[in-house]
Amino acid sequence: MIGNKAPDFDAKAFVDGKIEDFRLSKLRGKWVVLFFYPADFTFVCPTEIQGFAEKYEEFKKAGAEIISVSRDTVYVHKAWVEHDDRVAEAKYPMIEDRKGEISKDYGVLDEATGNSQRGLFIINPDGFVKYMVITDDNVGRSTDETFRVLSALQTGGLCPVDWEPGKATLKV
Repeated sequence: MIGNKAPDFDAKAFVDGKIEDFRLSKLRGKWVVLFFYPADFTFVCPTEIQGFAEKYEEFKKAGAEIISVSRDTVYVHKAWVEHDDRVAEAKYPMIEDRKGEISKDYGVLDEATGNSQRGLFIINPDGFVKYMVITDDNVGRSTDETFRVLSALQTGGLCPVDWEPGKATLKV
């Protein structure tokens, strides 16, 4: 997927207390951090929803939008937000992927469980996938690492191992 156009999609989203129509391509011109998680009302997933919620403003200041996706409906997302204070912090779109089409298009549909795997994609403003990682369901992602990679991609330069924002990129 790296270097290819990110699959576009139309879906329902639960966003900051409301159900809305969502289209990924409407975010052209912005960086997008798109992450998939297995299911609402689970154990690791709310920690990730909260982690990205806590860093949401930092990502927005960097010109990026955060989008989460699971196979749950927007009504389940709504119930989860109303039930779990950690999840209630999320102000970014929580996408419904009831049919699994979005998960399949991004290669994260686990056919055995029917859930989305824990996949994360960074999409550039032109709509191309620049970074992706898929982890085991038991392992939550690092929002700090995601922000570091986003920042590295935004430099347009060559970033060495353990590069951090503000450090020099490599000269050719």
